[in-house]
Amino acid sequence: MSNTSKQSGSLRRYVLTRIALAVPMVLILLVLVFVMMRVAPGDPISASQGGKLSAAELAARRHAAGFDAPIHQQFWDYLKSVGTLNFGTTFSDRRSVRDIIVENGGATLTLTAGALVFAAVIGIPVGLLAGRYRDRAVDVTSRLFSTVSYAAPVFVTAPLLMLAFGSTSGQASPLVQLNVPTQTHILIVDAVLAGDWDAVGDITQHLILPSVCLGLLVVGVFIRMIRINLIQSLQGDYIEAARARGVKERHVVARHGFRNALVPVITVLGLQVAMLLGGAVLTEQIFNWPGIGRQLIDYINQRDYVAVQGIVTVFALVVVVISMLIDFVNALIDPRVRY
Repeated sequence: MSNTSKQSGSLRRYVLTRIALAVPMVLILLVLVFVMMRVAPGDPISASQGGKLSAAELAARRHAAGFDAPIHQQFWDYLKSVGTLNFGTTFSDRRSVRDIIVENGGATLTLTAGALVFAAVIGIPVGLLAGRYRDRAVDVTSRLFSTVSYAAPVFVTAPLLMLAFGSTSGQASPLVQLNVPTQTHILIVDAVLAGDWDAVGDITQHLILPSVCLGLLVVGVFIRMIRINLIQSLQGDYIEAARARGVKERHVVARHGFRNALVPVITVLGLQVAMLLGGAVLTEQIFNWPGIGRQLIDYINQRDYVAVQGIVTVFALVVVVISMLIDFVNALIDPRVRY
């Protein structure tokens, strides 16, 4: 059997193994979400509608929603709803949770992508400089910056940024949101498809500050990981061999050290996406950003447990899927991975 066939078979086994491992992970997440939503006394209908309806009306609604069924039956119904991507209907405004994900998910996706772009644009070059000039002023400064950015919570950095650079509210100006036709539910993409470049500029202007605020959560991770792995890469034998051949130092760093230093960043990218989704909840609330995180806060305040359960479930599934995709990409690009 050729090496190519062996590698293809090994990669196939690796992919199937990761998918098999993801199944119990998803089940554990679903169990945790289900249990958390039922830790509070009573049931979602009593929590959200108690005091507004008579006892008979509450009992009728509890029966219609299945909350008077045995707990195992409720869990089985919950699994079936997740399997069909039907996360229920909210109690407070009678919206389908799936519609909420579709309509507001584009805003959260835009914010998360903007934060990742900011973290990469700042974190990668700063991490390279820190690793290249170890223990010098740029290295010490970058390590201090990465520690502060990682430790500072969103509810502290957001008001400071708003005071320093001015407050922005919403995803775009009201007229832009009204005039851009909805096609993908991703406002900046819809503006590009419509050819409205003034709207694109307005949306980008509103995106910058929330993206910087959220990106600060992970830019420190980018800097530290690239710095550490670049230092380790530059100590390898192949680096010494390249230098002995007369390769210029900047080429040694860029072509050899940088590529190996970037692989671990891709590996932990899935964890950083989970952190960004958690930070997006506060960021969207502070900047009045119309994403899923802001909707989640609103439904928590209204004690709409069906909406909260559905949104949290989607967040958990997204993190699992992204983590799997990152693992697959890492297996393809990292020659050190053994299947």
